[in-house]
Amino acid sequence: MNTQELQIIANRIRQRDLKAVFEAGAGHIGGELSVIDLLTALYFKVMSVDPNDPLAANRDRFVLSKGHTALALYIVLAEKGFIRKDEISTFLKPHSRLNGHPNRTKVPGVETNTGPLGHGLPIAVGMAMAAKLSTASWRTFVITGDGEMQEGSNWEAIMAAAHFKLGNLTLIIDHNRLQQGARLEETNDIAPFRPKLEAFGWSVDEIDGHDMDQICSTLDSPPIVSSKPKCIIAHTNKGSGVSFMSDNVAWHHKVPDEVQYKQAMAELEKAAP
Repeated sequence: MNTQELQIIANRIRQRDLKAVFEAGAGHIGGELSVIDLLTALYFKVMSVDPNDPLAANRDRFVLSKGHTALALYIVLAEKGFIRKDEISTFLKPHSRLNGHPNRTKVPGVETNTGPLGHGLPIAVGMAMAAKLSTASWRTFVITGDGEMQEGSNWEAIMAAAHFKLGNLTLIIDHNRLQQGARLEETNDIAPFRPKLEAFGWSVDEIDGHDMDQICSTLDSPPIVSSKPKCIIAHTNKGSGVSFMSDNVAWHHKVPDEVQYKQAMAELEKAAP
């Protein structure tokens, strides 16, 4: 699949995400829009996964550590065929399995429950270690938020991954510079990430997290050093694709009214490749 086809899918996922948040009256649309391009590249270009066999032993593993953006993952899984597309309309409804945070026992394609920040990367390190111990070829990918990187558990996991030489692990930091209620720099400014990760023994790349060519070429390339875990710092915009949401902290957890919804949808439809 070429990058233009991926951009078409990503735009369609953005539109469905916007509609689902509007209809449900809840969601984390800002962070969902910042991560959709990364998720699209992973599921439609990079990872080896099979919706007809979601627990295949040799599948690549993905962990959405920023679990509050679960809706974006659900829509990607629906586009890929893991769940029915019409199930997205049940998001957050009573008895729906599409909760506000992903649940591995309910949703095919979800590898682990996430929500409490700082848990996904440690779990992913365990997955990568399991693959290494069993000499399996599958890879593990994990996406964290940049605010989430303030959690100490992540840095313990980063140390462990480097120590055990987990070259089969890729960490993607969704670096949109915003977290709930404030900018990263106003809360606990842990950026820049690159020198810190490199000091811990990781290989590090920095990309435009909305440039599909950069995303695919970086994700698909082998580790810079085969024995080093890989970190991709993806520079993104919270609310990407919608003018009044982009880089606006208010849209971490906000629902558009009808006028805002129509404007946002019109912008996304106009931007379609």
